[in-house]
Amino acid sequence: MDSQALATLSEQVLLKLISSPQDTQRLFHGRGRCFPGLEHITVDWLEGQVLVSLFKEPTSDSLDKLNNELINWTNKKEWSASKVQSLLLQHRSRERSPTECLWGNYQEHQVVNEEGLLFQLDLGKNQNSGLFLDMRYGRRWVRENSQDKRVLNLFAYTCGFSIAAIAGGADFVVNLDMAKAVLSRGRENHRLNQHDLNNVKFFAHDIFKSWGKIKKYGEYDLIIIDPPTFQRGSFALTKDYQKILRRLPELLTENGQVLACVNDPTIPAQFLIDGMREEAPSLEYQYRLDNPPEFLDIDIESGLKALIFQKKKS
Repeated sequence: MDSQALATLSEQVLLKLISSPQDTQRLFHGRGRCFPGLEHITVDWLEGQVLVSLFKEPTSDSLDKLNNELINWTNKKEWSASKVQSLLLQHRSRERSPTECLWGNYQEHQVVNEEGLLFQLDLGKNQNSGLFLDMRYGRRWVRENSQDKRVLNLFAYTCGFSIAAIAGGADFVVNLDMAKAVLSRGRENHRLNQHDLNNVKFFAHDIFKSWGKIKKYGEYDLIIIDPPTFQRGSFALTKDYQKILRRLPELLTENGQVLACVNDPTIPAQFLIDGMREEAPSLEYQYRLDNPPEFLDIDIESGLKALIFQKKKS
């Protein structure tokens, strides 16, 4: 990170702060490779907390220069006008991804608002805070397409899609994820939004050992698949995604829909289109959701891929 790159970073972030952002959002997305020298930095606005994330360990000299540049933000009029409460730096390349507070009052637990929905974030505890900001349009789509539907949310994490589905009028949602802790956070997210938990199920199970339980609550009008690229001992995207796709026809209602996602920069959208054609030919590709504009990427295939499929009429 040379001085010119750091100046670009400051210019971009302070420009966004001028507008006094309200909802949680990304302020700077270096990982889209549109800003030379800043490919390993992101900056998020967490409703008063500014979180800078480093995805590659810089040299000690570069880190010192970055810290000085960040601290310099706190002296700018844009900073004070936006009412920032804290400036955080997360080292994503280090073990356990530690977060340090460079300035202000650090809140490890914070409730944030995304388009009227509330989510609890846990900062500094895990690599991820509990809400993937690039999936905002995906959650919006689910909210707009869940009225009176039964929804299956696979790899549910903290149940962001489930929150959106219930808010959109879904009749029933099944959330499945191996990690019990994230599902507990998902349950709390539903409570934050005053949702009736009688309409929501949470199963901390291995998906490949749970088809019987999943089918018990089906058929489903909408199935959401948003897996990790790799989960040790349980899921490898290029090897295991097909096993899920081939199960979809028997789980879906007539004209049922699927939101299938991939967020690996090396895997294109065509991977899902081809996989669905081979494993579930009764499902037809409809369209791809846009990514939020703040996630600008030099190559559309490097960013999030969120694709809509629909079961063909028999």
